[in-house]
Amino acid sequence: MTEDSRGCSPSKGVTPRPHGTSYEGTRPGAAAHCRPSSPPHSAARRRLCPPRKCRAPPREAPCALSAAAAELFATMVQLYNLHPFGSQRVVPCKQEPAHFCCGQDVLFVAGTAASCRVEVFAVREQGRCEALGSFATLGAVLRMAHSSAGDYLVTIEEKSKATFLRAYMNWRCMSTGSSRVCVRMVGHKMEESYSETLKEQMSVVEMPLSDPPLCISCCPVNGDLLVGCKNKLVMFCLKYRVINQNLTVLDFERSLILHIDNLIPAEVAFCARHIAITTELDVLILKLELVQQSADRTEQCTQGVSAPEKAVDRGVKDESPSTHPLQLELDEFIICQKPVELLGEESKLCEIPVTLESTELPTEDTKHFQVQYLLFRRFAPDQSPFGFCEETKLHSVQLLPVYQTGISAAAYEETENKRKLLSLFCFFSLPHIGYLYSLGKLVELISTYQYSEKSEQAVLTPQFLHVITSQNLQCFTVRCSAAAARGEDPYIDTTVKACPPVTLDVCTLRMQLFIGPRAICHFKNHIILLTKADTEDITERRKPTRRILSRKADSIKSRPNSESEPGWNLYIINTVSTIQLYREMVEYSRTYENVKTESCIHLLSEAHLLVRGAIMDPYFLKSDEKEDLLKAFRESCAFLGDCYSRFDTKDYHLALPYYRMSGLSMTEVLKRLVSEGDEIQTYERGFIFYLTHSLNEDSNEELSKESGNKVLQIFYLMDPVQLPHILCSPSMRNICPLTAVKYLQKVEKMMPSVVLTLTKAFLALKMGDLTMYEHEMDSYKETTLACGFIGQPRLLQQRKEGIVMPTEFAVHLKEMQPGLLVAATVALHENSKIELEEAENFFKLLCNSSENAIPQLLVDFWEALLLVSSQEEILQEVLLRVTSQYVWRISSKQLPETKPLKTTEDLINSCSHFGLIVPWVTSIMSVGCSSDKDYHEDISRLQSLLCSQSINIASALPVLEPLTETDNVGLTIRVLCNTRLGKYEEAIDQLLRKCPDAAVFYAQHELKGDNQALWWNKLLPELCKRTRLTGNDVPVLISSLKETLSIVAMELELRDFLSLLPEDGTAAFFLPFLLQCCQKKC
Repeated sequence: MTEDSRGCSPSKGVTPRPHGTSYEGTRPGAAAHCRPSSPPHSAARRRLCPPRKCRAPPREAPCALSAAAAELFATMVQLYNLHPFGSQRVVPCKQEPAHFCCGQDVLFVAGTAASCRVEVFAVREQGRCEALGSFATLGAVLRMAHSSAGDYLVTIEEKSKATFLRAYMNWRCMSTGSSRVCVRMVGHKMEESYSETLKEQMSVVEMPLSDPPLCISCCPVNGDLLVGCKNKLVMFCLKYRVINQNLTVLDFERSLILHIDNLIPAEVAFCARHIAITTELDVLILKLELVQQSADRTEQCTQGVSAPEKAVDRGVKDESPSTHPLQLELDEFIICQKPVELLGEESKLCEIPVTLESTELPTEDTKHFQVQYLLFRRFAPDQSPFGFCEETKLHSVQLLPVYQTGISAAAYEETENKRKLLSLFCFFSLPHIGYLYSLGKLVELISTYQYSEKSEQAVLTPQFLHVITSQNLQCFTVRCSAAAARGEDPYIDTTVKACPPVTLDVCTLRMQLFIGPRAICHFKNHIILLTKADTEDITERRKPTRRILSRKADSIKSRPNSESEPGWNLYIINTVSTIQLYREMVEYSRTYENVKTESCIHLLSEAHLLVRGAIMDPYFLKSDEKEDLLKAFRESCAFLGDCYSRFDTKDYHLALPYYRMSGLSMTEVLKRLVSEGDEIQTYERGFIFYLTHSLNEDSNEELSKESGNKVLQIFYLMDPVQLPHILCSPSMRNICPLTAVKYLQKVEKMMPSVVLTLTKAFLALKMGDLTMYEHEMDSYKETTLACGFIGQPRLLQQRKEGIVMPTEFAVHLKEMQPGLLVAATVALHENSKIELEEAENFFKLLCNSSENAIPQLLVDFWEALLLVSSQEEILQEVLLRVTSQYVWRISSKQLPETKPLKTTEDLINSCSHFGLIVPWVTSIMSVGCSSDKDYHEDISRLQSLLCSQSINIASALPVLEPLTETDNVGLTIRVLCNTRLGKYEEAIDQLLRKCPDAAVFYAQHELKGDNQALWWNKLLPELCKRTRLTGNDVPVLISSLKETLSIVAMELELRDFLSLLPEDGTAAFFLPFLLQCCQKKC
């Protein structure tokens, strides 16, 4: 680049720095940049060179790029020669368009300054335009925008060098022939007498502003309006004024002003309280957050967000101007800023203070906001590698909302206006580079677009980015659907679902030649393009050449006004259907299938995102292509699964989720990837990864014998360690056991393991070879075998429709080695391979028990689990279950159907949850009836559980209710429960009532320490009372009273002991105990 074109030459030798400036180099070989101390948001034109030194670039031939530019563009963006554009039609405008916009099903075209008129066209299928009429504006339209919410058109108009902001409501009435127009001020109270006329006339709402409006934007979510003026933004809220029950009129209310000093907005974008502002070289994105206001606050809501003391890129400290002798020489330079990008919280450092001023009347429903900074980015004039300094200017700022999908078709109509915003994206562009940011929980740059030549304007859609240059309409892919899908579905990027990454390189689908594109907008599946040809281009166009986009030759219509032929054209270009473009992309990808792996994956990923974006469209549920789109989505997943299975890529694991989303069965995948015959193939990691995970899942799909044997061969060649595991898969039921054993024997010579031995034993059972089975099972100790089942639980149990089913191996172990089966199941539970409820169902199915019956093998499992489990919650649950079973057997007089694996003594010796049975329990049971001896094991286990400190007695009481005090078993259980609960007095009453000879025995064991006072406070008075009532008829009470008096006499002082004796007692009876008490003191 010449010195003239750069402006600031290194040969100048500028070393001194004037006041408030510094010099920064942007890239190697670039001239030094002078940076001012003025704020970075200044709207002044920034240039590196004086105007006299800048030269206009030479005019290039149509569709020609310099060699350097073409080489750089080739390295930046992958270019595919696809056909996203279909037929095109000419809009039959009667006047030369100056501005246009789309909304709902209409196209608005504003004429040039002389006409002051807006034409309205209905856009039909295939881009056909039907003129609805036109209406006059009060001035020349400078900018215009349509809001789908409220269906109004807002314009910035100029008349007599003054600028006005107006909104056109109820404009559709003019299509019926009505010419009535009502002009009113914003917020003006409309009388009810106007109700009938308002229905049949268009309303023009004047919105006066203190400063001229510069730019406008309508919120697509709620229809609010944002107006950009010098140093401020004004927000108008859309209101629905109810005149009467038959008439509701749209109006606006000026609700908020954002004061931003020293900022002249070039463009604004507004969506869901997010605001994007651009100047020539700066971008600022803000969010208005709702805040709670205190009830006693009555002053006007204003909020200032001041910049921090340290500004971004302030540079070096100020120095005196007198220290710069080259000040006069530097005066010819225009000062520029250093590029800056600040994201999230850091964007507060942008030194752009924002002050909020609420202007609406305060009510209970008044909303109060605070500003959150999301992004600030500043560009230098020489960011483009192609352009000159005065060409560097931001354009096409947009906010694109993506809504949450998944609602039913019936509910769609009701929720269309209340759709939940899923993701928000912001796009803005320099002449040669475009930037796409995601504004979610994190603000991040997701795509950068490099253009082949200087861009004029760009429009972002959920599926594409359309860019116009001086001679081309370019179509780029976008990553909006990839980012939004991850926000909607938490299963993406797991083994269940996948989606191409947001960081996937974007590509250009088409560069379509046009002569003189000037402006563009997007509407559903239409692109509206304004072209204006230069004089030399008109001559070229009249020469016979091939027609552009001639796919539908009869669709291009010429304008009736031949006099305007040399000037302009307004086209409606129909984008092809998603299905058609998807199929073309799939067909195109096959050219790379055996040549460029990454290119094939890239193009198929683009096709997948294209379909995914169409499905996420809010109108998807209404689409006629719904079934075709869903079919294409599954097909694209299958194609991507094929790529990651066949190609050696670092992302080979994506084969699994893509095949899952495709809906293909394993048999169908095998047919796609495995050739028929016995020839040996080479299989990549993605295919093995898919097969391994699919076979390790509990699937209802059963492979045929041939497919199963082919899978055995694949794993023997590629991953022999997995052979024992895949052989246990339910999908491999139909394999030949003998063939499987031969493969396992080969693997065993290289890598023996317990799981492999158990698998061979399992196959031996299937073949009926008990000799081989016994040989394999004798290879390891029983404890080792039990742990081996942890490595492959499906040897014992397999899931079918969510239910754990026992295998043939488990059935055989139940009969021959029940202890090993119980130990293995305990090991599975402790290693989280089976849940408690699943184990219960497993044993019930294994023993053919009814739903309510509890087999003894399940009780053995519970008892074994108590030995090893350390989880308190599990322990209490199991304790209650075994207690319930013991109680049921005792109360129902039922014996276990099989002999328990452990006796009560074994459990007491090995498990701390079974305690030693206390002597007084044994004493009571010794005088019981002989019938209880048949259930001695269950009775002793239950008593042992209650004698330990493990079980929660309060939780167990409902379970123990069937056992009453009518017999000795119930008595011992009740007394044990009261003792554990600390109810000793109740326990003593129970014993004195049912078994008085055990009362003293009980007291000697339980009434100790803090409870010793119950001897004389409870037991002695009760014995005296009962003896007095019965006399000498109950010798047991007399003997118990004597023993109690003997113990109390040894514990109390004489005075205390005397106070306990009954006044009417016989002296001869109590005298020996008094003497004992006296002698104790001596």
